[in-house]
Amino acid sequence: MLVQNKKNFYAIIAVLMLLPLAVKAQTLTSSVNTYSPYSMYGLGELTTPGTAAQRSMGGVGVAMFSSSSVNIMNPAAFGYTPRQSFLFNFGIEGGHFRNSQQKYSNGTTSSVKTAYNSLNIHDVAFQMPLTGGLGLGFSLTPYSNVGYTMYRDDMSVAGNMGSARYEYFGEGDVSEVKLGVGWAPTRKFSFGASMIYYWGNINRSYKMIPTNIITGSGEYSTTTGLDTYDVSRVKAQFGVMWNPILKSSEILSLGATYDIGGDLNPDMVKYVYVDNLLTSTVRQENDAALPLRLPKQVAVGVFYQNLKIKVGADYVYQSWGDDNASLIENNDNGVKVGYTDTHTVKVGFQYTPRHTDVRNYLRRVAYRVGARYGDYYQTYGGEKIDQLVLTAGFGFPVQLFGNSSVDVGVEWGMRGLSEKDIVVDNAKVGLVRQNFFKLSVGLSLFGDPEWFVQRKYQ
Repeated sequence: MLVQNKKNFYAIIAVLMLLPLAVKAQTLTSSVNTYSPYSMYGLGELTTPGTAAQRSMGGVGVAMFSSSSVNIMNPAAFGYTPRQSFLFNFGIEGGHFRNSQQKYSNGTTSSVKTAYNSLNIHDVAFQMPLTGGLGLGFSLTPYSNVGYTMYRDDMSVAGNMGSARYEYFGEGDVSEVKLGVGWAPTRKFSFGASMIYYWGNINRSYKMIPTNIITGSGEYSTTTGLDTYDVSRVKAQFGVMWNPILKSSEILSLGATYDIGGDLNPDMVKYVYVDNLLTSTVRQENDAALPLRLPKQVAVGVFYQNLKIKVGADYVYQSWGDDNASLIENNDNGVKVGYTDTHTVKVGFQYTPRHTDVRNYLRRVAYRVGARYGDYYQTYGGEKIDQLVLTAGFGFPVQLFGNSSVDVGVEWGMRGLSEKDIVVDNAKVGLVRQNFFKLSVGLSLFGDPEWFVQRKYQ
């Protein structure tokens, strides 16, 4: 009697069932993905790529060689997917955001603080072999998130007629779908290419609510504006990986990727509502567009691993300033918001005491730490915003001598390491300092080659 092992079939069905849920989560819960005033312009706050295991190591992965776990950061890694196997990763991420800003008024200084929590699916990814040395990779991850609620009071409207409150609200996200192939003609060298599809919707609105308006007629007007951005573009990424040391006891890998960037030009529609006690007026503009370009990106990395340790470092450059030099936005306070090139350095370390220890489970656990430092891609009043993130995490194996694991990681980050002030209309304005904490949980599954073996029983 011929009995075929069906685990591979169940794994593929599980992936197909999770994909619609991930897409739904990316589109329906986008309003809680972040809470940052820095997401008020452009595409919002960019997310950190990589699985939960990679993010708990500072986000390194451009040169990560692995035949047992997903690497979505370099399509060249797809070529090292073992034959008759299946690699799958699923992750969620929750965040806690704290914002603080110094306010200066009439010679006094005060501090304004806000806090918010978020929870969402972060990534769904898998790799599978096509033939010897040729692998396929797929991933669905968030690229950027928008989420903020702010207000300010203007004590003077049309002279001494009254005051008004301005309220600002934004939500939405842009998701990234990546489908690529990697080819390893030899075990020491591979290269790959991915097609990347960006899609999403961002809504930004403002409302002017007049109060105590003295008009003599008792009428007042509230103005509401809504800008919607629809993104739908296809780009490409290329990657290479070289393993100058490739032994059973140690591996040294070098990797690099290049994203071509290019015009994004999200379709934008503007709505303006003017309401009062008697009537409501609506104006709509459909031909507006934001001439935003995705940056060219160059990333290089090095990764070393042996039976106990893994250590890596990446450098990432993005040409936001060069590609968007003419795009400058002005907020209602007169602050000029521009774009700048970014440079980010990431480092990560993992230690596993003994992954084959049959007596002590804690010795099979992977312990991870990492850090990354770089620039935010926007400037405010000409000032750059730096950011630092420290990470840590664990990889809990789910079976003895297996490669599947549950990965847990934490991040602590700060945007705006030092308090910076800018001058607007001869008045000092404090930039927002942001602290955030993130908890990520990922499931990494390795489909053993035995899943795909036909077995005969007499």
